[in-house]
Amino acid sequence: MRNRFERWIALVLTTVALSGCGYNEFQSKDEAVKAAWGEVVNQYQRRADLIPNLVNTVKGYASHERETLEAVTKARAQATSMQVTPETLNNPAAFQKFQQAQGELSSALSRLMVVSEKYPELKADTSFRDLQSQLEGTENRITVARQRYIASVQDYNVLARRFPTNLTAKMFGYEVRPSFQVENEKAISSAPTVDFNKK
Repeated sequence: MRNRFERWIALVLTTVALSGCGYNEFQSKDEAVKAAWGEVVNQYQRRADLIPNLVNTVKGYASHERETLEAVTKARAQATSMQVTPETLNNPAAFQKFQQAQGELSSALSRLMVVSEKYPELKADTSFRDLQSQLEGTENRITVARQRYIASVQDYNVLARRFPTNLTAKMFGYEVRPSFQVENEKAISSAPTVDFNKK
């Protein structure tokens, strides 16, 4: 009878200890990070799907802007050729490479939008305006998806670094995850100078 009681007490204590270790919480936060990342990738794919139509529309009006059109096409090809898996989230180098490819695509698209300003007839084209509107909406969705991902990663990383759950993280290999970073952080940290006296 005494052995049974001691086993029961040991079982209760073990259950209480395991419930406080955070293992189940790691599982749910890990899934939340993966889901948030999936939405980021989904929005990047949506943007990539819009680009060929946008490039073809611009090509019809500004075919001699070949260099810009090729830069967009090349950046899209590079961004979509990367295989993004949940393991990418645990590999800072692969994550950085993915971010860089998406940043280059954003930059090429910005140049394409600047080119479109030179062509009033292009800006008046209904297809172009619709595509531009869809692209702007997608960029907003990307921003929201990244914000949600950043919040999920922060939540996960706090759990991975906080005591006593950090012990569980070490025991089961739950590493701190990388978050989105601004590529040109130093360049944007200082305010731009505006001089209206230049001609």
